[in-house]
Amino acid sequence: MSYFEQWNAKIEDSSDQTKYSAYVQHYYELEQEAYRRILAAYPDNIALTEGTASALAEALGFKEDDMDVFTGFIDGINPSLQEELHPESIEKDTVLSLKIDYEKLFWNMHDAKAEWLFKLTSWDNVLTKEKRAEITKDFRTSKIVHIEKIGRNDPCPCGSGKKYKQCCMK
Repeated sequence: MSYFEQWNAKIEDSSDQTKYSAYVQHYYELEQEAYRRILAAYPDNIALTEGTASALAEALGFKEDDMDVFTGFIDGINPSLQEELHPESIEKDTVLSLKIDYEKLFWNMHDAKAEWLFKLTSWDNVLTKEKRAEITKDFRTSKIVHIEKIGRNDPCPCGSGKKYKQCCMK
């Protein structure tokens, strides 16, 4: 069974809630530490973003028996990479290159509601406070639903040319 299959099996099996919660909590702790290390070392973080899967896992704080969790981390960061990886094919000796789009990563952390990640103080090394505020504002604005109300005397949106009150409002 591949690391990715192990990851999926464990993350989808909530039959033992205590075991599941412990596994997820362990993942969150390792994920937070991995991001903290990557961001704190920016821009000289190549040792944390390029190398074999086992070397990167170790550099980011994952133990040897946490390779399934590391693969879950790769799956999570994948949408924020300039070149997506294939987590299902990751083995210990797989060479990885995490070319991170940091603005997209910050956005995706908001989208995942991962406050423990987008509020890391290590972001100060990567994006200015103003840039982070701009991305946060853009993210929030993108989630606002805009509905234009049609007035009774406005043209009907069906394209008939009649007033709304005399066409589709009836």
